[in-house]
This record gives sequence, C-alpha cells and structure tokens, in this order.
Amino acid sequence: MSIPREQVLSRGAYAVVPRHKVLTNTYALLSLTLLFSAFTAGVSMVLALPHPGIIVTLVGYFGLLWLTNKYANSALGLLWVFALTGFMGYTLGPVLNAYVTHFANGTQLVMMAMGGTGAVFLGLSAYALTTRRDFSVLGGLLGAGVLVAFLAGLVAVFVPGLMGLSLAVSAMFVVLMAGMILFQTSAIIHGGETNYILATVSLYVTIFNLFTSLLQLLGVFGSDD
Repeated sequence: MSIPREQVLSRGAYAVVPRHKVLTNTYALLSLTLLFSAFTAGVSMVLALPHPGIIVTLVGYFGLLWLTNKYANSALGLLWVFALTGFMGYTLGPVLNAYVTHFANGTQLVMMAMGGTGAVFLGLSAYALTTRRDFSVLGGLLGAGVLVAFLAGLVAVFVPGLMGLSLAVSAMFVVLMAGMILFQTSAIIHGGETNYILATVSLYVTIFNLFTSLLQLLGVFGSDD
C-alpha cells in the first residue's frame, strides 16, 4: 500500500523540526552559559580570588558534570549547567589574572586566544552546518585522543619541569577540540544528540579547553618577555 505524498512530507518535516529545535536551543543556551562564565571569570579577576587547585577543580568539574548529566532531561539540568559553567569561569579568573600580571602583553595574549577560539569555533561550526557532512566516524578517535591528552596533562601538572610535555598536551588539545567541534555539531544536525543541555555542555567544555590551550601556547610563543 502506498503512502500519500502529503503524509510523507509531514513525517519528514516532523523529523526535521526536533533537530532544528535542538540546534537552536543549544546555541541559545551556549551563548548564555558563555556570558555567565565570562561574568564569573571577571568577578574572580576583580576580587583576585585564588585558584582552587587542581584537585578541587577536577572534583568540582566532574561532580557538576555528573549532576548535569543526571538531570539533563529536567529543568534542574539548566541549574546545573549554569553551576558548572559558572564554576569553570571562576577557575579561569585566576589564570587570566596571572597572564595579565606576569606578561607585558598579557591582555593582548588573552584577547588573541579569545579571538582564535571564536574564529575556530565559528569556522568549523559553519563548515559542519553548511556541508552537513557526518563526522560521527571521528568519535572513537577523538575519545581516545582526549583520554591520552588528559592523562598526559595530569602528568605535566604533578611532575614539575615537563614544559615540553605541557606544550605538547596543549597542542594536542587544540587539534582534538577542533575535531570535537565538527563531531558535536554533526551529531546535533544528524540526530545523534537530541538533548540540548548535553549538547551545550559538550560544546562549552570544548570551547573552554580550546581557549585555555591556545592561551598556554601563546604565553610561550607569543609573549614579549
């Protein structure tokens, strides 16, 4: 039995609308969380708050990330998204203060890292949205790469004097986060990610890591000191 053409079109339209809504909601929430994170980072800088340390940062990050995932399908998920991004903004404030204070061109370095992050995110997102290519094949490779880079980063933090390893980790994260932007955007437009809260958190973390990695690389190779 054949299906009327009108019914096929309506079903197709119904299938497309949720994906478009996820994409729209994701970018709207991402914009708000980035602004909130920038606000908490600014407050942290103005008050000269100390960095909480790697242990508190990791516990806070993974704890709030767990809560966000747990309540991603309810209104509480929005609360935990802002708690997570606000916390990450707070941890970023002391880092930015260190660059502004200790480098003659520290403010310029921060602005360059911010501009580079924005350019990479917008450029790769636009590419994924316009070409509509499926980058799901990158999932396994990116997951393994992020795990390796994360563990190497912990070694660089806890073992002093490994500047070369620290720079290599930052360079790895820049490449991996570029791939994650393509992968995550593709997942949204192809229906692989249907929860805009989870999509927002994934993109926020990607942008955060991209920014901090670029900032570290610029601090070594772009400073006037």
